[in-house]
Amino acid sequence: MTKTVAVIGGGYGGSALAKALDEHAHVVLIDPKDAFVHSAGSLRALVRPDWAPNMFFPFDTLLTHGRLIRQRAASVDPAGVTLATGERVEADYIVLASGSGYPYPAKMDTDDHREALARLRDTHGELDTAARVLIVGAGPVGLELAGEIKAVWPGKSVALIDPAETLLPAFDERLREDLHHQLGELGIEVLLGHSLSEEPPVEPGRASTFTVATSGGQLTADIWFRAHGVAVNGDYLADGRLTARNAAGQVAVTEHLNVEGHDKVYALGDITDLAEAKMAGYAMQHAEVVAANIRAGLDGAAPEAVYRPSPIPSVLLPLGPKAGVGQFPSPDGPVLLDAATVSAYKGADLFTGRFAELFGVEG
Repeated sequence: MTKTVAVIGGGYGGSALAKALDEHAHVVLIDPKDAFVHSAGSLRALVRPDWAPNMFFPFDTLLTHGRLIRQRAASVDPAGVTLATGERVEADYIVLASGSGYPYPAKMDTDDHREALARLRDTHGELDTAARVLIVGAGPVGLELAGEIKAVWPGKSVALIDPAETLLPAFDERLREDLHHQLGELGIEVLLGHSLSEEPPVEPGRASTFTVATSGGQLTADIWFRAHGVAVNGDYLADGRLTARNAAGQVAVTEHLNVEGHDKVYALGDITDLAEAKMAGYAMQHAEVVAANIRAGLDGAAPEAVYRPSPIPSVLLPLGPKAGVGQFPSPDGPVLLDAATVSAYKGADLFTGRFAELFGVEG
């Protein structure tokens, strides 16, 4: 009898896992969105509305045998998933792959891709009229947004502000030096060790000139964006029927990526308590491990695939299509990537070709 695998979340890890198991089990993919959202493309979609459709892929081409349910999970227990409608999905295996939320425009704030495209076009129009842009948060998202803006509007004033004293502190000093150099060449101002005394008096993404006090003086801008504030998607665990969550909203997992205490429940991506950055690439690596372990279980074998975070963090950080920095781990330490290599790997197309292949559509 064919076993059922319920996957909560059709993001990077969830979609990759569902595809990997489609030939081996009855996969039920649970996600409220009407399309897969390639969030790594959202910042380019903002500055180039003509490119924006490239970040959405239809779920209906992902699975040959499985089923997509466009709903939110309301509760999970070891035997299945209860949906917000009250419908019950009984499952032999359950995978928590619900990802996280992040302020728009880095992640969309609607489940309808047509509404998302309209929102992006509207925000693009607002940004187009603004001469001075303020980005609050100088992590990877803020840096990438600044680079994308400068690639389309090199004449705009773009400033990043962050209370941290160092850009990307977990990465090699040589990467940071290259990053500062490229930001300088692009004319992007970086205000480290500074914070806003209060939020700007206009909502993010709306053009309206304002002046705000900072810990170092004042800033005047015509539009601003928030580039901080990850929130793990895990409300369906709030009733405690499956497992507890830590203060960050994450669940404890074993080296096999089982949710601790459950041999047929797995977790991957942002909801795991793994000591690593929450990145799409890691979620897809998790999916490979979980797929191997579920396939083993379906064959009556014990799970053997393990996942151990690298002590050397990875990043591919484009600053527009042609600039950027990168770092990969190796047995000899971090390997740094120059701007041309980052562009070739990611910056030029933001991996859209990879997802066109996953979803079986033309890239």
